[in-house]
Amino acid sequence: MTRHFLRDDDLSPAEQLEILDLAIDLKRDRFARRPLEGQQTVAVIFDKTSTRTQVSFSVGVADLGGNPLIMDSKASQLGAKESIADTAKVLSRMVELIVWRTYAHSGLEEMAAHSSVPVINSLSDDFHPCQILADLQTIRERKGNLRGLTATYVGDAANNMGHSYLLGFATAGMHIRVAGPEGFHPRADIIADAERIAAQTGGSVSVMTDPVAAVTGADAVITDTWVSMGQEAEKAERIATFGAYRVTPELMAHAKPEAIFLHCLPAYREYEVAASVIDGPQSVVWDEAENRVHAQKALMTWLLARSEDGE
Repeated sequence: MTRHFLRDDDLSPAEQLEILDLAIDLKRDRFARRPLEGQQTVAVIFDKTSTRTQVSFSVGVADLGGNPLIMDSKASQLGAKESIADTAKVLSRMVELIVWRTYAHSGLEEMAAHSSVPVINSLSDDFHPCQILADLQTIRERKGNLRGLTATYVGDAANNMGHSYLLGFATAGMHIRVAGPEGFHPRADIIADAERIAAQTGGSVSVMTDPVAAVTGADAVITDTWVSMGQEAEKAERIATFGAYRVTPELMAHAKPEAIFLHCLPAYREYEVAASVIDGPQSVVWDEAENRVHAQKALMTWLLARSEDGE
């Protein structure tokens, strides 16, 4: 059976740990695995602009021995003159994996339903699971075992990052707290899914409005931009809405003294995070950005092996 990675909970806790172990190994020995030797091709499709996703997948595919085929969807027939289903069937005959950074999550589900090769969600409006793997790898590097750690995400908790932190961190057995203003909380079904997972892994899920209560005693503090692509016209309104959730030294002081700060980038200093925090000693954002390469290489290697094995 072909395995896909569209949501964070497409992986069981054991599978997530297996991928994180492999990511750490691949960071130590960059060319230890070459499943795309040949060169085999990976289609990397972009509906949204990108820096880290484009570079990390391009480098990662090349490190694995393959050829990254970078596709701008606006220059293709995808979703316009040709259906997603037909595109999936065509690409499956030519490439080993399909990576897609898109808008509606339903498009990824349709792509996976008609693809005979693994499909990876490199970002959708609902989830950003590749980023969560990199974040987990980064926290594990600094803190050791993930199980039992407390991580807090503050800001717009209704976005794809809020959803993925709930699912991915609950899968890792962590205590995940998300804090945002009323009206900017994760979807109820995502909260329920995360709570179900946490009950199995020993983690917990908390959704709050008070940023200080959310950060208190945390091992890791995380935020994201308040103004994502497509929200530029709402910038002034969103800055006013989320102002109390800015990660400042004062807010970080409520976390554990050895707490680390993460941000998936791009960051806007003095909006969602103070420059003294993101550029300070508690920040691990550059390790986090680099780990996109290693985590995604591990993910691609794992998906190819599992799909070949028929699991």
